[in-house]
Amino acid sequence: MMTANEIRDSYKKFFESKGHVIVPSAPMVIKDDPTLMFTNAGMNQWKDIILGTKSPEPRRRTDSQKCLRVSGKHNDLEEVGHDTYHHTMFEMLGNWSFGDYFKEGAIDYAWEYLVDVLHLSEKDIYVTVFEGSKDENIPRDDEAAKYWSKHLPKDHIIDGNKHDNFWEMGDTGPCGPCTEIHIDSRPLDKRNGVLGRDLVNKDDPQVIEIWNIVFMQFNRKSDGSLEPLAMNVIDTGMGFERLVRMLQGKHSNYDTDIFQPIIKRIEALSNYKYGFTSPTGKDGECLTDQEKIDVAMRVIADHLRAVAFSIADGQLPSNAKAGYVIRRILRRGVRYAYTFLNQREAFMYKLLPTLVSEMGAAYPELSAQEELIGRVIKEEEDSFLRTLEKGITLLNGAMDELKAHGQSCLDGKEAFRLFDTYGFPLDLTELICRENGYTVDEKQFDMEMSQQKARARNAAVTENGDWMIVRQGEQTFVGYDYTEYECRILRYRKVTQKKHSFYEVVLDNTPFYGEMGGQVGDQGVLVSEQETVNVLDTKRENNQSIHIIEELPKNVEASFMACVDTDKREASAANHTATHLLDYALKEVLGEHAEQKGSYVSPTTLRFDVSHFQKITEEELRKVERIVNGLIRADYSCDEHRDTPIEEAKKMGAVALFGEKYGDKVRVVRFGPSCEFCGGIHAKSTGSIGFFKIVGESSVAAGVRRIEALTGANSEEAIYTQEDTLRDLKQMLNNPKDLKVALKKYIEEHEAMKKDMESLRKQGVARHAKTLIESAKEVDGVHIVKAVLEVDSSSAKDIVFKVREAFDSKLICVLGSVSGNRPQISVMLSDDMVKEGKKNAGKVIREAAQLIKGGGGGQAHYAQAGGKDASNIDAAVDKAVELLK
Repeated sequence: MMTANEIRDSYKKFFESKGHVIVPSAPMVIKDDPTLMFTNAGMNQWKDIILGTKSPEPRRRTDSQKCLRVSGKHNDLEEVGHDTYHHTMFEMLGNWSFGDYFKEGAIDYAWEYLVDVLHLSEKDIYVTVFEGSKDENIPRDDEAAKYWSKHLPKDHIIDGNKHDNFWEMGDTGPCGPCTEIHIDSRPLDKRNGVLGRDLVNKDDPQVIEIWNIVFMQFNRKSDGSLEPLAMNVIDTGMGFERLVRMLQGKHSNYDTDIFQPIIKRIEALSNYKYGFTSPTGKDGECLTDQEKIDVAMRVIADHLRAVAFSIADGQLPSNAKAGYVIRRILRRGVRYAYTFLNQREAFMYKLLPTLVSEMGAAYPELSAQEELIGRVIKEEEDSFLRTLEKGITLLNGAMDELKAHGQSCLDGKEAFRLFDTYGFPLDLTELICRENGYTVDEKQFDMEMSQQKARARNAAVTENGDWMIVRQGEQTFVGYDYTEYECRILRYRKVTQKKHSFYEVVLDNTPFYGEMGGQVGDQGVLVSEQETVNVLDTKRENNQSIHIIEELPKNVEASFMACVDTDKREASAANHTATHLLDYALKEVLGEHAEQKGSYVSPTTLRFDVSHFQKITEEELRKVERIVNGLIRADYSCDEHRDTPIEEAKKMGAVALFGEKYGDKVRVVRFGPSCEFCGGIHAKSTGSIGFFKIVGESSVAAGVRRIEALTGANSEEAIYTQEDTLRDLKQMLNNPKDLKVALKKYIEEHEAMKKDMESLRKQGVARHAKTLIESAKEVDGVHIVKAVLEVDSSSAKDIVFKVREAFDSKLICVLGSVSGNRPQISVMLSDDMVKEGKKNAGKVIREAAQLIKGGGGGQAHYAQAGGKDASNIDAAVDKAVELLK
């Protein structure tokens, strides 16, 4: 029996033998496509080729792509663990043809691999083809059916509807008809005369789709219409986990050697046993205890993979966008471990070594970052566990209320409170409710969420118009060599964000750097003979620079001179080059584990995130500064190598960043000993940076520290500010020769004075307390002490407690105090007065405090209240005594 790793390799080698180039998996986290947060299909990384904005060479490619489907149109989250074949993170085996072979070639290759290489039974293979759409005037895919008929009988070729057999990546973008390959894996003695064709796309767990071959022919525009792509594209995706299941003769993906090592580790750590049950559906209340345990183990095994690979690709859990999705998945796994496996401490991070052992060879980013991934997961688990028990208790109470009142739907406001206060994502609340037979009012939850976003001013809605084509062509970036260049507009579109509209423009030649890799985009102008158009920003989308302008030029077909704002660019470039020097210096000081985890550079900002598991000391930061400034003084020139084969770049010692997408050829930038893969804009030499100064070091997440620094003129200004501050301090201290000695003496004198003041305060407290004790009056056997003194609140509290020490029982003490025209009342009762007389200082003081326009509270035996009107302090004290008599 082939192992999972052997099956993955066999796929790549087969297509390599058919002229395909094996390419590495792109990161699962997408950074330069505003329409997607995660890679949800193998074709995502080729979107720019399909849209015609990048060369298709090589035209045949194959790989195993990491994918994540947890939100939006492609969302498998609720099925995970309950059925046998859905996952959040999964691998997609893919082969592509960009303007090369099309339907016949793709179908023939698929048949040869499945039948001739893997020896799957022909009798168990069924395929679907697109039945067509009258609404969109698309005919049935007779061509695909004809090619399949070379391999399969007619009754194994099934028409499929638009939902199943017309593939679309999103609401807009590349799309086309597809053909799905399904396998009937039911045991022969269990088929009972039911044909496999009758179970295709009927959610039968043993008759499932394993391969989808998309014939990419169209581009879906924002108005819903279709236009032909510039070239036909073959995009295939085979579910690796499903294929392994078929070849290993299992009835569940989770029973294969992809998941079983993790599940066995869960068994060992939890002392629960996996029962190999296969419940279907989403409702937990109908499951047996063993089925619930099995679902929990499958969910945890699946979610561990999704979280670990996301962190390896550079996405830390957070409360925003992609980071929130990862946090959601992790918390969902934590809750399953807590509820069904009785895990009250961090658990999932302990499974990471097993995952790395099984998949680290195929995906080395896991092995390289194992320690960081483990620390991040553990910190997230610890954080959520602190609130999980309280949240579940509240949710259980809410469900008990529903049951008591015969209701079945949880109020959306309560669901939002669980989300806002205890970090319960809506889907987690829905899951727990569903397990107990309840639903959640999603509309009310959404209303609460919208109101919160409105309050936070985060509800930005963006509407993109269709691209308007001015002329055909690809964009060429010339910004490494030029800051001014003649250009023409290729296409543009209108974008509306909230109530503000602007235009996005693509130029044929551009010196403008689009925001990428943490470096902000260029600003500048487009100048023609008739007008000047301001470029407000430059973004990066599908490997192109997108220029942001307020208004379209009067003549979009004119020639322009694109001119970059060189002052801002040079400042950004200096900061970017400084991050490379900083990266080198951190490795020298902290060690090779200090990997870059993110950066942000603008003309005024330098921010750098680095993996390190404790606070970087002041001494270490000073060493880093000295190394960086030494490299600056050495004035190393920028040694740039463009279009370098990636293997050659690695041999040069260039540092690559985890989570970044690199092609076959890369750009390498070297400044002395610093050598990195980089596509950004840099200083011509390190000397132009001027000076480097770290101004902040803090924690971003578990195992990740953030350094903030200044360079050039900004660092000079920071030094001037410090000098001004020191000069002012000297003047305040009468210009001492040694400021440090003078400050130390001042602090020591200040501390001595504080001790003297505290001693005097305590003496005053003792004096006042003695006077009050001596002045106590006995009324009906109760000692009553009342007074108004000019003391602060701290002294007032100490006085009433000293009075209480003098009377074992039968005490009512009410003290009014005034400090700085701020009145306060303190009420103290002996324990017997609280118990026997049922008196309550907290209740009394709230009523008495109204006379001084204030409020307060406290315990039954002691309470304090402050106010605004000192003129009625005597009346307030008398009121409190009267209420307590």
